[in-house]
Amino acid sequence: MISRKDIDCGKEFDWGLTSENYAKYRDIYPAEFYKSIVELGCGTKGQRMLDLATGTGVLPRGMQKYGAKWTGADISENQIKYARLLSEASGADIDYIASPAEELDFEAESFDGVTAAQCFMYFNQEALLPKIHKWLKPGGHFLITIMDWLPFESEIAMKSEKLILKYNPAWSGCGRKRSTPSVPKCAEGLFDAKNIIAYATDIPFTSESWNGRIKACRGIEASLTSAEIVKWEAEHKKMLAEYPESFKIPHFITIMDLVKI
Repeated sequence: MISRKDIDCGKEFDWGLTSENYAKYRDIYPAEFYKSIVELGCGTKGQRMLDLATGTGVLPRGMQKYGAKWTGADISENQIKYARLLSEASGADIDYIASPAEELDFEAESFDGVTAAQCFMYFNQEALLPKIHKWLKPGGHFLITIMDWLPFESEIAMKSEKLILKYNPAWSGCGRKRSTPSVPKCAEGLFDAKNIIAYATDIPFTSESWNGRIKACRGIEASLTSAEIVKWEAEHKKMLAEYPESFKIPHFITIMDLVKI
């Protein structure tokens, strides 16, 4: 279990509880997301890459075709279990480690790049950034990426958020807007912010896949009881029945490119 005062008012959550649905419904990054990483000079043939809080290995698997050798690490053993299963099924050659990011130990200059997708907020950043700096080769990249749905631009997303808050009022993952992240203060003296990529994109869903995507979020399956999840899901499916079977949800993607000094 993870608990932080600045996230969900300290309510505990466990990503391992979401692993089955996470594996099934959260592999939704569009092709341009992976292409943007390559255009920043990361994840290409001959490189070694590390993905922190890899979850079920979505990002490394999506980057496999570009030729880098990836290692994925996650605090949850269950997430790593599913990451290995999915990678084996797809023939992806990815190494996985079950460990908190702050407890990882690699030799200096082990990686050409490090990625952190949808997770940088969960880390002890002051402790982790010096370690990432050490692990990176000279001029190596640390990419902090975020992909948020936009509730103020989608009625379906907004109503879904309201249902999450009905069952989990402490959930602080709501109300995201188009915004560019700021460079972490603890990166000063270690990294230069070379690029910040930001763009909106529409992600296609069906009623089933959107329900699964929302279910496998921190506010529902990672933190609610089984009984609460059943009640939430019944309401969510009833809500979705009012809309077409297939639809698109606008998302905002940002990639912050921090280059080792």
